[in-house]
Amino acid sequence: MPDSQVLGNISIPAPLPPQQRNAASDPRKMRRIITEDYSWSLAIIAPLTDLCLQHIVHNFEHNPILEELPPEHRSTVLDRLPTSLPLPVTATLISHEDYWRRCCTKRWPTCDISHYGFSWKRLFFERHLQNLIENFIPDLTDPGSIRDTAELSKNYIRRLEIQQLFPPVKVEMRKEDEADDVSDSGSDAAGDLPSLDHFDLSLIADSLCDLEELHLVYGVRGCGMNFEWNLFRFTDQDCMLLAKALKTLKSLKVFRLHRSKVDDDKVRVLIRSLLDRPSFVHLDLSHNQISDRGARAVGKLLNQSQLQVLNLCNNNVRPHGAQAIAHALTKNSTLQILNLRLNHIGDEGGQALCNALQQNTSLQKIHIGSNELSEPTATVLAQVLSQNTSLRSVNISCNRIGLDGGKQLLEGMTENKTMLELDLRLTDVGQESEFYINQVLRGNQESARVQQKQLST
Repeated sequence: MPDSQVLGNISIPAPLPPQQRNAASDPRKMRRIITEDYSWSLAIIAPLTDLCLQHIVHNFEHNPILEELPPEHRSTVLDRLPTSLPLPVTATLISHEDYWRRCCTKRWPTCDISHYGFSWKRLFFERHLQNLIENFIPDLTDPGSIRDTAELSKNYIRRLEIQQLFPPVKVEMRKEDEADDVSDSGSDAAGDLPSLDHFDLSLIADSLCDLEELHLVYGVRGCGMNFEWNLFRFTDQDCMLLAKALKTLKSLKVFRLHRSKVDDDKVRVLIRSLLDRPSFVHLDLSHNQISDRGARAVGKLLNQSQLQVLNLCNNNVRPHGAQAIAHALTKNSTLQILNLRLNHIGDEGGQALCNALQQNTSLQKIHIGSNELSEPTATVLAQVLSQNTSLRSVNISCNRIGLDGGKQLLEGMTENKTMLELDLRLTDVGQESEFYINQVLRGNQESARVQQKQLST
């Protein structure tokens, strides 16, 4: 049989033998069946159901269809949805945890849902809102996006940990420049001042009705060679706006404001917004500039709240401030942990606190290390150790207690059956006293372990 036939001026290929007639390998027949798209293959034809689901996924942003689907198809759509969909579309419609897990792991390399109630959706919204606030620049960033996000995520926000707050970018005018420009600019100079010193939390406080924990730092992380003290400043305007927000946050249980140069005047304003709140139990004002007047305001809070944890570490509290807190402790029945490390309460303040502990029956842990204490405080503390049965941990490290003070503490510990920790590092109490005190502590710890085992069984 000839290989081809000639019809007029056109050469026509000869037909293939029957044993070689394979439709898939014959380009002549394939061109008659398949369109001009060479990527199309007859071997892969998606079912109509898959094509419909694919269409739903591609058009989800403009036409979200989810609840109307059967459960098996709904799961397929959720697995295929991109994580870049707008929050107004996904916030209220999607509750599938696996989708929010994909959103979180794609955005943040480290995600621990144990700190977020084991909820991926809560983790996403809390960290997303946190990032928006941390990158807000007054007078440059539009606060509308933050307000919209807070409103969308109000059912999922329980805790906010704001690690930095940017100040305005505008550079403050120098005083000599202001004097030169007064005659030229007149009242226009006031228009150059920023409207906000930092982000105003009261703008979104109404949307955070379920917020239980708030951690704030008025400073900038990683400023490097651009360091300036103005980057770490908690202004009067910031204080008034924060106090306004705290009044709105009725469900707040934990408030932490540290490393923000908070002084006495500002802490008194904040304390007024936290009075008479049964739900508020934890206050952390560590690493600030609070002295005696601020400590007296904190003492007032102890008498008008159900506070359980108070942290005033690394401030400027002196004897009179410690006495104010001690007076509050004599009437308080809720505080369990008190941290006054790195202050200047001295023996006068230390003795006042120890005398208060002879009446207080709720405090379980106290830290008064690095407070310029000496033997007189140890004398009163020894009496507390022999009488108080609620204390479990006492830290008086980095104080000059001395050998005689160590002997008195040992005498008090011999009658104590409940103390589990007594930190005596760098106190010069002597090796012998420290050894025997540790022996008593180990005995108390073993007794507590046996008791706990009996209760559990």
